[in-house]
Amino acid sequence: MGKRLAETLHELGYAVTATGRNTKIGQALEKQGISFVQNDLSNEKTTVALCKDQEYVFHCGAFTASWGRYEDFYLANVIGTKNVIKGCEIHKVKRLIHTSSPSIYATNRDRFDVKETAELPAVKVNAYAQTKYEAEQVIDAAFEKGLPVITIRPRAIFGPNDSNILPRLLEANEKKKLPFIRGGNALMDVTYVDNVVTALIKCMHSPETTLGEKYNITNGEPMAFHALVAHLFTALDEGIYRKNIPYPIAYSLAALLELSVKIRRSNTEPMLTRTTVQMLGRSVTLDISKAKKELNYQPTISVVDGVKRYVQSIKSI
Repeated sequence: MGKRLAETLHELGYAVTATGRNTKIGQALEKQGISFVQNDLSNEKTTVALCKDQEYVFHCGAFTASWGRYEDFYLANVIGTKNVIKGCEIHKVKRLIHTSSPSIYATNRDRFDVKETAELPAVKVNAYAQTKYEAEQVIDAAFEKGLPVITIRPRAIFGPNDSNILPRLLEANEKKKLPFIRGGNALMDVTYVDNVVTALIKCMHSPETTLGEKYNITNGEPMAFHALVAHLFTALDEGIYRKNIPYPIAYSLAALLELSVKIRRSNTEPMLTRTTVQMLGRSVTLDISKAKKELNYQPTISVVDGVKRYVQSIKSI
């Protein structure tokens, strides 16, 4: 998402400085004439310095995974956010646009048309969700102190350069073990990357009444998991090797695999986690009416077209 945002802002004529840990992405941006500074947001000094002379700061960096040590998530997602905030405060940035996550809504049950004001579970599904929630609290505190900030919560971002959602489906299918939990009937809200970028750019010039607010962002077209998979493998012209697993069995298996990893004190992510089971087996849809009304957000690239663009991107490699 950060790469696509930098490219789009550059195309719109903005002077963009991108930062991140991935030098490969940085080199690709530099070839397009975009300034890139390698940096880890957990480094306070360098992160604060990067905010100098910037009018707008987009905070898209995070440690995103369904498994890992809480300390690693906290360092990237909470300390990193604190450092970005400090840089924005010191250098009087006009507006900070923060990317959070709807994973903070997730529970072990179906949730439909979730609004930004929905009650949040006391216990988050994993360390990623917990630290993204904590980062939001840090953002809220900064807003109360006067920092102009807007937060978006984009759901399940996919598209070219996706390294998480669709590639995992391809990998599982290649192993002929694509899990269909509850028959693949769980409703999923996903978001094509360019639609998220549109939302972020909308936040730059939205009314001052949007400052301090939070906005759900999706494609606005929930579909069953089996339908999303069908679109993907139809575009690839490949068969689907589904493995039907009842939800209770999948959840119990994931719990056992997680326990085994903990006992062995391994840092390797289990083959199946409870978070993955919930994501594939529980319906979660978001209400995006607030973003449409207050940000004038309107997704323009459909899920089907987005999947086709993703397939074209991996075939061109």
